[in-house]
Amino acid sequence: MASFKEIVTKAIVGKGKKYFKNSYTVEADNNPTTVLGCWVINHKFKGYKSGDKVGVDGSFDINIWYSYDDDSKTTVINKKIEYNDLFNVKVRDNADLSGDTDIIVRSLKQPTCSGVKLDGNTISFDIEKELGIEIVGETKMKITVEDDEEPWDEIVDDNDLEDTLKEIDEKVDEDYLSKHS
Repeated sequence: MASFKEIVTKAIVGKGKKYFKNSYTVEADNNPTTVLGCWVINHKFKGYKSGDKVGVDGSFDINIWYSYDDDSKTTVINKKIEYNDLFNVKVRDNADLSGDTDIIVRSLKQPTCSGVKLDGNTISFDIEKELGIEIVGETKMKITVEDDEEPWDEIVDDNDLEDTLKEIDEKVDEDYLSKHS
């Protein structure tokens, strides 16, 4: 007959992802004629628990290459952009978040520039990214336990083997052939 036991272990108790599209602006020193490229590098982030929500603090560097003076000269604008996002991550029913929890953040889609607009010396650009959040916390699992015990294997010691060989030697009749021929 099987019975049940409860085990307390750490497991992923909440998981979710969120897509972001944010707009930013930078001021150029010169009057841009054309934007030649926009790169996002050095994406860093860290997750933390904030009450019943999960927060993510992050940053990335934006590099915008543009031309000016009627496309005769070029330069690059470098800017660090910081962000703070809060998530409502759905947690499984039997999870206990009162204890020690770990927040794991993954970049499912790295930040990329999806559009750029010029308005005088102002450059407006859109950044898209997608973040995945996992909450690792304590949870209970029920497992079945078999009450039937497996049979024991017989262990033969070397001493038992020696006794058996001695017993065989004592029972052997060395004159058996001469008596029965």
